[in-house]
Amino acid sequence: MNNILKQWVIFILISVSMSPLNAQEMPEFASLSEAKLEPYKMEVTYNKTSHLLFPSPIRYVDLGSENLIANKAEDVGNVLRIKAGVRDFEEETNFSVITQDGKFYNFDVFYSSYPNTLNYDLLKLQRQNEKKYSTEVLLEDLKGESASLTELMMKTLHENPKSTIKHLGSKSFGVHVLLQSLYLHEGKFYFVLKFRNINNLLYNIDFVSFKIVDKKNLKKTVVQDKVLTPIREYLITKTINHQSDEKVVYLLDQFTLLEDQILEIEVFEKDGGRHHKIQVENADLINAKLVKDIHLKLK
Repeated sequence: MNNILKQWVIFILISVSMSPLNAQEMPEFASLSEAKLEPYKMEVTYNKTSHLLFPSPIRYVDLGSENLIANKAEDVGNVLRIKAGVRDFEEETNFSVITQDGKFYNFDVFYSSYPNTLNYDLLKLQRQNEKKYSTEVLLEDLKGESASLTELMMKTLHENPKSTIKHLGSKSFGVHVLLQSLYLHEGKFYFVLKFRNINNLLYNIDFVSFKIVDKKNLKKTVVQDKVLTPIREYLITKTINHQSDEKVVYLLDQFTLLEDQILEIEVFEKDGGRHHKIQVENADLINAKLVKDIHLKLK
């Protein structure tokens, strides 16, 4: 019996003596509180709709509970409509938004019968506050490129009046479509199309297609062409008013053409027949200007 007792005493003493060593070997973990992203606070109600205006088009929305109803405003990519789906809900809920410029936003939501504010313009946020309440995420279609920088470059090119190409365009019944500029950055093309409407009829853009076509098949209709899908587009409106100009910027992955190929850009009018076609040669692609030559307009 004494031997058993001695063995237990020895075991306890060894365990106690080793405990400081074990404590020293325990790895230290950073607290997640250091990575905390502060949420916006907002109120919603059942009988009225709140609107949030984001600096960039909305790509993703996730609601924390069925107490909320939300959707994007039709034909306006950067406006989110949100309201209470249940009257007088008591528990706090939340929702998150990811925008096309790669920003992630988080909101804590409370119910109020009489909200102080119904409409929120996030464009008015100061840059230092935006960093506190939003963070940037990497979007797969940009393959690791900064979405906010891409958005800024597209916005700058949209506002840039300079033309780097003067020989590529199409005219149809008073509407001119010009390939105004072609830029290159980090393996991606930026196509800048300028629309000029010189008559009194509105011109509504339905869609724009990019496809690689063999020159020998240009007049054939039953030919399988290679369609290129733009990664991004930047535009203010798809409606070109009478006697006015508008521009659209399209982002595509870099590519080149074979000797007997061309790039065909087609513009289709919504509910109309004024279609346009622009043919781009490989030499035009190779001579694309670098975006680094453009002064980015930081906000």
